[in-house]
Amino acid sequence: MTERLSDVAARIGSVRQLSSVIGAMRGIAAARAREARERVEGARAYARTVGAAIGQALALVEGPEGLPSDGADGHLIIALCAEQGFAGPFNRRVLDVAERLMNSARPGASELLLLGGRGLVAAEERGLKVGWSASMVAHVDEAAALADRVTDQLYARLEQGRATRVTLAHATPEPSAEIRIVERTLAPFDFARFPRTRNPSPPLISLPPGILLAELAEEYVFAELCEALTLSLAAENEARMRAMTAAKSNVSKMLDELVARSRQLRQEEITNEIIELGGRKAAEPSGASRGR
Repeated sequence: MTERLSDVAARIGSVRQLSSVIGAMRGIAAARAREARERVEGARAYARTVGAAIGQALALVEGPEGLPSDGADGHLIIALCAEQGFAGPFNRRVLDVAERLMNSARPGASELLLLGGRGLVAAEERGLKVGWSASMVAHVDEAAALADRVTDQLYARLEQGRATRVTLAHATPEPSAEIRIVERTLAPFDFARFPRTRNPSPPLISLPPGILLAELAEEYVFAELCEALTLSLAAENEARMRAMTAAKSNVSKMLDELVARSRQLRQEEITNEIIELGGRKAAEPSGASRGR
């Protein structure tokens, strides 16, 4: 009985340590999600600035062609998955969209560019062929550097004529527990969404208008990637918060059950000790009788 009680006590200690770890993970996820949500407006402001410049440059040309469109009818799919675990169905939801996009393309005409170590493992389990992969950012300060790497991969393939379409799939933070996946078309670049801005004094430029527009379009795609990476990081950590909250609840229930069990065992132990002492007392020989 004593050993059983000690086993339960050891389990209680382990569960309490696990509860502390879960609480710390939830706190870290909450901090990173909050930081990412606060920083996403910076990426959007940069995109608006580049968009305004595109509008001014459009006034200098007749009909921009946008991103390169020569070559095969290839489709690049960029999927932003999770780098770390304990994110619930996060990777599954992103890969569902990526797989659907790949299946909708002509056989052999799609290529998957994937970010996130856990997402890469999940993609391999599905049998999805990944053309290029990299680690997803863990901190929002790393978003710009990763967006630059992705932009290089994207434009290298466009310039080589390996694709004409580029779709970005990423999660976005939601107030509810649902994980919402956003699909963005990065190429062909849609110049029609930027109104032409004709200034009385045309801007001074050092590049031909066509080249200027192509470079501004690339910069705008970079800004979109920065925003998507920031939103995905926030959504990933919010999913991790929900997973840790559920785990915390389960651990609390387990701890309550173990504490109740330990009390029961302790009571049984005390009862057995009392019975044993009572039995010993009854078994003791009676003392010699007193003389008169």
